[in-house]
Amino acid sequence: MSNTGELYLGIIAGAVLIMALVQVGAIVAGVLLAKRVQRLSQQVEQDLKPLIANLTGMSSEAARAASLAARQVERIDQVFGEMASRVDQTLSMAQDFVSGPARQGLAILSGVKAMTDALRGIREASRRRQATRQNTVDDEESLFIG
Repeated sequence: MSNTGELYLGIIAGAVLIMALVQVGAIVAGVLLAKRVQRLSQQVEQDLKPLIANLTGMSSEAARAASLAARQVERIDQVFGEMASRVDQTLSMAQDFVSGPARQGLAILSGVKAMTDALRGIREASRRRQATRQNTVDDEESLFIG
């Protein structure tokens, strides 16, 4: 082989060596990067575990609070329902208490009115009778010659 062939062969060998070194460097960098990513993921996992536990606890407490609030709303609804029923019952009793005597009072007033109307009718009938008697006496006196 000639000098130029050996020179080209040396250049090729150097280029292969450089490519091999670059590949080894890339592999080493990849391994280091993988280790860093693994450490980072472990750290994130360690940092997030308490946060996730707290969120889980908070969500269970929120669910418990919502359940208690729903029960309280149901109790309040029941109390207001009973109160409305009692108020209606009380108003009904008060109305009966007031309207019963009022009806009796109206009946008494109607009786008194009927009695006064009857007395007036009797008085007017008596006046009419007296008026008709006087008219008949006056008519009879006018017929009397004396």
